[in-house]
Amino acid sequence: MAQRGKWALNSEGHIREVIWTIEDPRVLVDKFGRKAVNGVVEHVRDGSTVRVLLTPSYHYITLMMSGIRAPGFKQDSEAVEPYADEAKVFTELRLLHQDVQVILESASNQNLVGTIIHPNGNIAELLLREGFARCIDWSMGSVTGGAEKLRAAEKYAKERKVRIWREYQENPNSGNLKGQFTATVMEVGNGDSLIVKSHGDGSLKKIFLASIRPPRMDERSVEEGEQQKKPTRPLYEIPFMFEAREFMRKKLVGKEVHVTVDYVQPANKDYQEKICCSVKADGTNIGEALLNKGYATVVRYRQDDDQRASDYDLLLAAEAKAAKDAKGLHNKKEWKTLTVVDITGDTVKAKQFLPFFKRAGKTAAVVEFVASGSRLRLYVARESRIITFLLAGISCPRGDRPEPKSREIIPGEPFGNEARDFTKALCHQRDVEIEVDDIDKAGNFIGWLWIGSKNLSLELVEMGYATVHFSAEKTPYYRALKIAEDNVKARRENIWRDYIEVKDEIKPEDDKLERKLDLKNVVVTNVTDDLHVFVQYTDEGDKLESLTNEIRRDLASNPPLTGAFTPKKDTVCVAKYSLDGEWYRAKVLKELTNRQVSVQFIDYGNGEVLNGAKCAPLPTLPGANLPGFAKEYALACVALPKDEDYAADSNVALKEELSFGGRYQLNVEYKEGGVDYVTLTNESTQDDVGELLIRDGCLHVVNRREKRLQKLLQMYKSAEKEAKTDHRGVWQYGDVTEDDAREFGMAGR
Repeated sequence: MAQRGKWALNSEGHIREVIWTIEDPRVLVDKFGRKAVNGVVEHVRDGSTVRVLLTPSYHYITLMMSGIRAPGFKQDSEAVEPYADEAKVFTELRLLHQDVQVILESASNQNLVGTIIHPNGNIAELLLREGFARCIDWSMGSVTGGAEKLRAAEKYAKERKVRIWREYQENPNSGNLKGQFTATVMEVGNGDSLIVKSHGDGSLKKIFLASIRPPRMDERSVEEGEQQKKPTRPLYEIPFMFEAREFMRKKLVGKEVHVTVDYVQPANKDYQEKICCSVKADGTNIGEALLNKGYATVVRYRQDDDQRASDYDLLLAAEAKAAKDAKGLHNKKEWKTLTVVDITGDTVKAKQFLPFFKRAGKTAAVVEFVASGSRLRLYVARESRIITFLLAGISCPRGDRPEPKSREIIPGEPFGNEARDFTKALCHQRDVEIEVDDIDKAGNFIGWLWIGSKNLSLELVEMGYATVHFSAEKTPYYRALKIAEDNVKARRENIWRDYIEVKDEIKPEDDKLERKLDLKNVVVTNVTDDLHVFVQYTDEGDKLESLTNEIRRDLASNPPLTGAFTPKKDTVCVAKYSLDGEWYRAKVLKELTNRQVSVQFIDYGNGEVLNGAKCAPLPTLPGANLPGFAKEYALACVALPKDEDYAADSNVALKEELSFGGRYQLNVEYKEGGVDYVTLTNESTQDDVGELLIRDGCLHVVNRREKRLQKLLQMYKSAEKEAKTDHRGVWQYGDVTEDDAREFGMAGR
C-alpha cells in the first residue's frame, strides 16, 4: 500500500490551521508592511471584493480592492446594482482559485484593503478599463504605485461610455479650463485663496486652491456638540487658520508661482464664481504642502463629480499621512485659538502700550491691511496686538474710501490711490519692522516702518507720493527725506509734476535782484553721499593746527589709561584715526556692540567706527571745547540722479572734483531746513563746481524762485542743456525725465 494522501501515516502534519477571524486587521497590515504576500482566491463576493487564503500563514481574509468599487449586491435584498453580476463573473473568470499576490495597504472596519497582483496584471485596472468599476477617493491614497494608472483606465472607459458609464456626461465646468499661467502672489486669503498678478496681462486674479478645505470652526463644533457661533475674527479664532495663512504668506507673498486652472465653480446666490487651481512654487504643490502640515483637509466629491484638483490623489495621500501622524487639524489636543487684542482706535489702551513699544526700539510686525499710502494696520506678534500705524515725517494724499454709514465712495486726493497701491505692493502681508515715536489723539501709533533696509516714508517721498512734514525736522531721517524731496521736485514726478517753484516763503533779502556775494576761502575736508561738504576756513588753519598739537603733546606727556574711559553718545572726546594713528577731536554718534562706537572727527567732518579703547577724555586745555572747525554745507540748486548707479558715479565725480586740500571760494546762496546751501568756486581756475558737474551730466538742476538766483540757475540750465545735447552722464540715453513722462506712463498720472 502506497500510504499516500488521506492514508498517509503522518496525516496530522498536513492539517492546516486556518485563521478564520482577524481581530485587528490593522495589525496584519503592519505585520506584512506593504510586501507582496502569496495567496489563493477562494471566493468572489462582487467584482471588487474577494475572499483570499494567505499562504503560508493561512489567514482567511476579506479583501476590498484599493481605489475602486464595482457594483455590488445588497444584503437581505434582491436589489442588484446594474452590471453587478457581470462584474462578479468578470473577476471570477480571472481570479477564482488562482494563485495571486496580495499587498495589504489599509483596513476598513473588519475588512482589509489592498492590491491584487495576477501574473497577467492588476485586476483593478482591468475592471476600470472595461467599465465594471469606478474609482473611489477614500482608499485611492493608499494604492501602491500611485493612482495614475487607475484614473487613466477609468477615463478611458468614460470616453468610450461603456457599461456603467453608458450615460456618462462630462461636467461642463470641469472642462472649462483656462490653461496655465505664471503669476506673482500679491496677497494670501484665509487658508485657501490667493490674489495673484498675472505675468501675461498684468491683471489681478483671485484664485482658490483646488479641492482644499481650509480650517473651519464648525468641524469641531459638530463633533464635540458645541454650540456653533460665527467667529468675529476667523483668522485668529478658528484653530489653525492663522497657521495656514502664515505658512502660505511666508512661502508665497511676492514670489512667482505656476498656476494650473483645474475647474471653475459657478456662482450661486450665496457665493461668487471660484477659479480653482493647483498652485506650485519652486516645484512644490502648495495644497499638498498645507495638507502635509495638517493645516487643511481635502474636499470629498460625489463619485460622478469630475470637478477636482489635477493632483487630487496626491492630496488624499498627503491628508492620510498627516492624519496618521496626528498633525494639526487631525490632533484635537492641539486645537486652540489665538488670543489677539485689537487696540485700533482705543486711545486708553494705546497710551498703556506706548512705553512698551518705545522701550523695544525696532519691533517686528506684519502688515495686515493698507488703508492709504501712510496708514496701515499691523499685527505685532510679540505683544499679540493689532494696531493702526501712521508713517512719521511725511504727508501723504488720501485715496478713494467708502463713507462709513452709506458706504458710498468718497473721491480721494490726486495720487492718493497711486500712493496706496505703491505701499500695498511694497509691504502688504510682508514682515516689517517698526519704531514707534508717539500716538495721536485717536489712539493711532506714529513712527517709522522698514521693509528690509527700506524706510517706507523715504520710499514714498522718493517716488513723489508724499511730501516732507515739518515734524521730520527733529528726526535723524530729515536730511535724507529732504534730499529725496528735492530730487523728485527736480524730476517733476507725480505730485510734483506741475511744480515750478519752491513753495517756501520768500524772505525780504531773497527778493533782491542781485545775488549777494560774500566769498570765504575754504579747504574741503570731507564729502558725503548726499551732496553735503565739510570745509575749514583757511584763516582758521593756524588755530586748528596749534590746538591739535597741544592736545597731542598733553596726551603724550599724560597717556590715557586704556579702557578707563567709556565713550557715551554725544560725548566730545579724542579718538585715534585708524589711517595715521594720531589723536583728533571727535564726537560719539552711536554706541555699538562689542565696545565699538561710531564717531565723527569734528574738525574734519569724516567719521569711522572704532573700538572704544581708542577713545580718551578731551584734555583740559584752553580752546579744547571750541566748536569743531569743520563746517557742514550742501551744494545749492543741484540734486543727484534718481538711478542708484548714476548717483554713485556722481558722488565719485564730486569727490574727485573737490580734491581734498584744494582751496575754494564758498558763497552761501540760501538756507533751508537749518542747512546753508552754497556754491563752490575753484580758487585757481574760477570754475563753479556745480556747473562743471552739471555739464558732465552728473547732477540735475533744482529750480528756485528767488529772483537773485535766476542768473545762477540760467548758467546751470545752460550747462544742463549742453550735457543733454552731448549725451553725457545721466543723459547718455537721452532725456530721462522725458522717458519717465511719456514712455512709462508718468505724464498721465
